[in-house]
Amino acid sequence: MTLSKPPIFFSFSLVPEPQQTQEHFLVSPVLELIENLAKNWAILLCRSLMYDFLECIRMSLLQILAVCGMLSPILYTLMWILGGILRSDYNHVRDDISSLFAVGAPRKQLFNAIIIFSSVLLFIFYLGLHWGLNNGQGSIMGPILFLASGFMGVLVAFFFPLDVGGEIITYKGKLHLILVVLSGFLNIIGMVAIWFRLSPVSGWSDFAFFSLISSIVSLALVILSLVFIKSKYRGLVERIMVTPYQLYYFVISLMVFLAN
Repeated sequence: MTLSKPPIFFSFSLVPEPQQTQEHFLVSPVLELIENLAKNWAILLCRSLMYDFLECIRMSLLQILAVCGMLSPILYTLMWILGGILRSDYNHVRDDISSLFAVGAPRKQLFNAIIIFSSVLLFIFYLGLHWGLNNGQGSIMGPILFLASGFMGVLVAFFFPLDVGGEIITYKGKLHLILVVLSGFLNIIGMVAIWFRLSPVSGWSDFAFFSLISSIVSLALVILSLVFIKSKYRGLVERIMVTPYQLYYFVISLMVFLAN
């Protein structure tokens, strides 16, 4: 008969377990606290650096868009000045600006390229206008109106030139006039909306007042240009009419550039 081994109810080791002293109980929570603080600090630092990086990108992007906005009126003005230099038959007093890129106009491709480039630059600027004004705080109505106006300007530049001789005969010529007038009124309403948005904001109130004055002057000159649309002075009147618009485009772009 084989005897079974007695059951083992406990075991022991020759190496004694370390004793947890009072210092261990005091130091361990402190180390854990320091570790947690270090982790939280690292997380906050990463978040802060990421925010600063994204903010830097945002401001740089807005400055690039603002430069596009400032270039647009400069190109537009240089276009019709250049038209009077390159075309001996072109008269600044008699001929409107759109005649430079009308159907069959001399050097049409050159002036059409300039007006397209100018219109696209302004439209690109309008894409970021809301966020460039007072850090995006306030109504988006003004920027939306300017964006719609800029889109109409791009349509006119690409698809709807005046007819031969700067006349308004075909549907493209008529749409050219309709879109230009509608774009001008949208700009005026947009100026008023910008005035409402920025007038109570410290640092922007002066520009808000400038927007209001620009809208009033622009409206008066639009009405005046419609009166002289068939006269022999329509070219001169149109240049006077577009001046407050072009000046406003440059100033609002400059404000966005400086604010960011």
